[in-house]
Amino acid sequence: MFENLTSAPADKILALIGLFRADPRPGKIDLGVGVYKDNHGNTPVMRAVREAEKRLLASQKTKTYVGLAGDLAFNAAMARLVFGPETDMARIRTAQTPGGSGALRLVAGLLRRARPGATVWLSDPTWPNHAPILTDGGLNVRNYPYFDAERGTVRFESMMAALEADAASGDVVLLHGCCHNPTGANLDSAQWHEVADLLVRKGLLPFIDIAYQGFGDGLDADAEGLRIVARKVREMVVAASCSKNFAVYRDRVGAAMIMAADATQADIVSSQVLAAARTLYSMPPDHGAAAVRIVLEDPALRADWEAELEAMRQRMLALRVGFADALRRHSNTDRFDFIASHRGMFSRLGLTEKQVERLREEHGVYMVGDSRINVAGLPEDRMDDLARAIVSVLD
Repeated sequence: MFENLTSAPADKILALIGLFRADPRPGKIDLGVGVYKDNHGNTPVMRAVREAEKRLLASQKTKTYVGLAGDLAFNAAMARLVFGPETDMARIRTAQTPGGSGALRLVAGLLRRARPGATVWLSDPTWPNHAPILTDGGLNVRNYPYFDAERGTVRFESMMAALEADAASGDVVLLHGCCHNPTGANLDSAQWHEVADLLVRKGLLPFIDIAYQGFGDGLDADAEGLRIVARKVREMVVAASCSKNFAVYRDRVGAAMIMAADATQADIVSSQVLAAARTLYSMPPDHGAAAVRIVLEDPALRADWEAELEAMRQRMLALRVGFADALRRHSNTDRFDFIASHRGMFSRLGLTEKQVERLREEHGVYMVGDSRINVAGLPEDRMDDLARAIVSVLD
């Protein structure tokens, strides 16, 4: 049965974790793994989530299934958080999923049912798991230009030209809602309007992955691009994650959202989403989503969550500025100034794989091979040491 199988390629990020753990050097620095870390290197349970879990354990009387769509109150709260309270919720249907990755895979199954053979356009670069998830869901993927690694900016004109020339009516365009992974370079408001107009003009379906809402410029500001698109298009699909902004990584909390032309169509699409969920994982996990729902529904807990989330966001902004300043001092150039203007957990430094390898071997600095770094992993008290190490491997 299995004699023709070969070993699957190692996941580069997971392999990096193993290398980091095996490194005995006390001063090693982990910039690879995409989880938020505080100034002690820990990924804490947020205060509001911890209190919500206490309430949940005290009140929950059963562990029976929650149903194919998951926690309906969680779904409603997430739709309001993402789309905003003024959106016509009659056109939107939500299914709770096992994390943001589960939402992506569920939407992939829906798209294959709706339009077999459709092409999904991905930014170059994009999150490494986007293409595998979508192709495993039976979809074709192509890339549009997005990031200029030398300048650290969005290649917006090239992006628009490629979609205008090559994307066909009925194709799907995957867009990062905010805090672009792996680059940290976002579209601005005017660019989102242009993208939305192109989507409408060419008959393209927007597929927005919003995994870091609240980590960039704030909860509402980070959803602005998605909401601009939602106001202009008739249909769209969204994959949302609570892993980062609620720090419930291991509890796998996400949501797949569909906005249809009207309520009747939304119900039909929702039935297909739930049918796809039945074949993938049947029922979603409950605990993490229930805790998130309690936080979003309770005014005091929500206020505390927003305050802690804002502190996390401000910390990452300060780390960006401090890192960019240190690199400017030690390189005597503005080559890395873009880091301060990017948003979210990630930036891509524009280093070669050889330079990344030298950083790991010579300095114990660990990052993904394309030089993506997790900003939250930057050492506040060792910025100059890190900057010196990076400058030492530059050509």
